Amino acid sequence: METFDEIAECLKLLSDKTRLTILALLKEQEMCVCDIVDILETTQPNVSQHLRKLKLGGLVNETRRSQWIYYSLNTDSKPYLRNVMEQLPSMKDKLASRTNLTCD
Repeated sequence: METFDEIAECLKLLSDKTRLTILALLKEQEMCVCDIVDILETTQPNVSQHLRKLKLGGLVNETRRSQWIYYSLNTDSKPYLRNVMEQLPSMKDKLASRTNLTCD
């Protein structure tokens, strides 16, 4: 079980709109940085910084495939986030409208 400090730090990560949006995207599917950049219409350094914080907080996993790093949600070990994740708006329409998503 996590301490109050650990839970507070995790919840601080969720207080940022960009990080919440990234988590909502990763709830739908794993993604690479370039796809997240395209959807959020922001810069790669900005997305990478947010992903780094989410990774340090234990909320995302990363997997390297050739030159690309793919990110996936890692909230299973944090049951207190389950309800928060369920309340995030669906990103399915946003993902479906983007036909050129792939770093390959």
